[in-house]
Amino acid sequence: MPTLRVLTLNIWNVSEPCDARMAMIRVGIAALQPDLIGFQEVVVRRDGFDQAAIMLDGLGYEHHHAPAYRWAESGRVPLDAAGDSFGNVIASRWPIVAHERLALPGHETGEQRCAVAARIAAPFGTVPLVCTHLNWRFHHGVVRERQVVAVAELAERWGRGADFPPIIVGDLNADPEATEIRFLCGLASVDGRSTYFQDAWRVRGAGPGFTWDNRDPYTAMMFEPDRRLDYVLVGLADTSGRGWIERVALAFDQPLDGVWASDHFGVVADIRV
Repeated sequence: MPTLRVLTLNIWNVSEPCDARMAMIRVGIAALQPDLIGFQEVVVRRDGFDQAAIMLDGLGYEHHHAPAYRWAESGRVPLDAAGDSFGNVIASRWPIVAHERLALPGHETGEQRCAVAARIAAPFGTVPLVCTHLNWRFHHGVVRERQVVAVAELAERWGRGADFPPIIVGDLNADPEATEIRFLCGLASVDGRSTYFQDAWRVRGAGPGFTWDNRDPYTAMMFEPDRRLDYVLVGLADTSGRGWIERVALAFDQPLDGVWASDHFGVVADIRV
């Protein structure tokens, strides 16, 4: 059965050892061969440094970067001003024919978050993909609730008229039991609004699926509990099975020569086409 392979990974920005970590991610991508990728915490600088290009150049992907915020020597600057950028990336083996950046609610908390949507021209039809990264603080559940409503509306809008169910990937910074995740999975409503996406791990995963795991020393130094924070979410499969989750696994969950790829593990899912 043919499948679409989707990977999500929070790459931990430029935290050291950055060069070794980026090389490790590049090797992992070449081995996993995902068709679509969502990266979070990607840095692009005015001096030409582009983390997505470092990881992907020469591997057969095109990519689009959406800044959550920009900064310069004076501090954070408007998005349309000259500055370095921190944000989300969508990468694809096939052409990215359209894209949209959406600023998410919650800027009043001091965190600036965004989602990026893209339409992919895959050989089997158009695929709508959304990549996002939500507020991280434990007590910001109410903020993330507002953010997931915005993300779901974005995915549903980009899914209209597409040939494949919309896909949401990213670091959602919330446990599966949290209201914001249960909302995305059709298990809770938020402000009178409801939706439904398949949580790939809930459907096909084995074990807890922690992506924030204290086995990783970069994670352990934060003194936070193990959690599943990173998700591949897919709209309802159609009656032919298109969009059904076939397999899901953790990615980048083992060290190489003492180096871990990130402070998060990734998630890779195979979706029936």
